[in-house]
Amino acid sequence: MNEKFSFKKGYRGRTIFLICDVLFLVLLMVIMLIPFLKVLVDSLDPHTYGLRLFPKEIDLTAYKYILSKKSIYQPLWVSVYTTIIATVVGLLLTSLAGYVVIQKEMPGHKLIVGSIMLTMMFSGGMIPTYLTIKNLGLMDHVMTCILPVCLSAYNIILMKSFFEGIPGTLYEAAELDGATPMGIFWRIVLPLSKPALASVGLFIAVSMWNNYMNFILYITDTSKKNFQVKVRELILSDGLSGTNIGISEDMLKNAMVVLVVLPFLVIYPFLQKYFVKGVTIGAVKG
Repeated sequence: MNEKFSFKKGYRGRTIFLICDVLFLVLLMVIMLIPFLKVLVDSLDPHTYGLRLFPKEIDLTAYKYILSKKSIYQPLWVSVYTTIIATVVGLLLTSLAGYVVIQKEMPGHKLIVGSIMLTMMFSGGMIPTYLTIKNLGLMDHVMTCILPVCLSAYNIILMKSFFEGIPGTLYEAAELDGATPMGIFWRIVLPLSKPALASVGLFIAVSMWNNYMNFILYITDTSKKNFQVKVRELILSDGLSGTNIGISEDMLKNAMVVLVVLPFLVIYPFLQKYFVKGVTIGAVKG
């Protein structure tokens, strides 16, 4: 009798926890979704005011006007190709670094891992980094903005954790077949690491696409400025004026914000299953 009562009590407690968990996640989703819906509606409806989450009228004039401005094409192209380069280079460097640090028999293994972990808590700082780049003559070079985004201690640890989750028997079998360490990396490790690669690749791509501070600090040539910097300049200098086409500046600015976040809203659904799996595995593996 006591066991039956204890089972019912435990089941009721788990049910209440599950309901509270779902309600909390729904509330969190609503809190994150409402601001974006507000921006989207304000970019489509020229007659919106206050908090309205559904447009009464859909007008694409703001988007057509923004896309007709040739001055945004060059910054947009800079953002696109720097994001692609940073993602490809970052995935290569991060996966190689993660593969190296799982080689526990390597001399200095603990020192290398400790050094990587140290950078998660401390960094050189903005001013020393700026002075170093300036003294090296790397100012106004796009790679100065790309390389810092390519390598991240968090991404290396995530990749390391995923590689450690691959059964050791696969490494041993490959070694018995005469595979070199790099052969194991290319033929065994990488094909099995799609979830981790998708997760890290998305982290790097989002970070590079939203990269603003590096382009402000290290790039003075306007032809090398990225899309984020151009958006800021247009908004602050009132470069988006819709009075001549019959729409408000707020509508134009909201449309610009939507265009900035749109690429990853389109890409993320295709990577979601890999992204969730990669983050989960990286979180539970030590």
